[in-house]
Amino acid sequence: MKIGVLTNWPNSDASQRLVAVAKARGHEAYALEARRCYVEVAGSGHKVHYNGEILKGFDAIIPRFTQSATSYGAAVVRQFEVAGVYTVTSSLAINRVSDKLRTMQLMARKGIETPKTVFAWQPKASKDLIQLVGGVPLIIKLVEGSQGSGVVLAETEKAAQSVIQAFAALRANFILQEYIKESNGSDIRAFVVGSKVVASMQRQGLESEFRSNIHLGGSAVSVKLTEEERKIAVRAAKATGLPVCGVDILRSDRGPLVLEVNSAPGLEIEKITNRNVSEKIIEYIELNAKRKQRKDRIGA
Repeated sequence: MKIGVLTNWPNSDASQRLVAVAKARGHEAYALEARRCYVEVAGSGHKVHYNGEILKGFDAIIPRFTQSATSYGAAVVRQFEVAGVYTVTSSLAINRVSDKLRTMQLMARKGIETPKTVFAWQPKASKDLIQLVGGVPLIIKLVEGSQGSGVVLAETEKAAQSVIQAFAALRANFILQEYIKESNGSDIRAFVVGSKVVASMQRQGLESEFRSNIHLGGSAVSVKLTEEERKIAVRAAKATGLPVCGVDILRSDRGPLVLEVNSAPGLEIEKITNRNVSEKIIEYIELNAKRKQRKDRIGA
């Protein structure tokens, strides 16, 4: 098969790792920078151009975007979909989880437990908003943000009101979220491929840092999930339509809570857990791209 890793960072460790594993399994593989792609929409064809050439013969695309490239990247993925190429993650799902509020709404619709979350535009209602998530301390997040950016811990009501007013003045969409004190600055990343959790790690933020993101200096260790945590991770992946994703879970006194679902989780989890996650992703593509090809032939 001919596989493309479509990303805004083609030279990243994760992109090159996926390319290397795909090649080791006998495939032709390339890392493609999404922002260098441009699409040609016409009744006679649906082409994707890259550095002046038409991308031809691809059997599968692995989309991997950070927040800054989501909109454009998803549009390129959609062009591949229109052309009949199998995409591991759909353009619809990519756009869906780029919005933290929409992710929480999908979890609620499927009965998946999350921290209490409130979305509003009117800063004058800040006192009511604060009470709805259980008071302070609380988390305030930009609706669109990634890797811990646009996330603030407000420890007092005055601080919370100040942040709300600041975000509102910037016309930025934000949510208020319950702070889970017992998680103690840690969370669990469950890496889902298909309908299985293939690796899991517990991330711990630096002392006095409530965000557990590794790129912010946090640490991580391999962790064994409970059966309930494993099930909720798979349910969250299915609810968002992401067959390959990272599901972030908080351990709370009332059970596991889904904090976020990431459509392009990092692959540092491989070193931490000693699990070959990249190979699981390529195996999933091998199985499902072939299924799509068979369906296309039957449909034709």
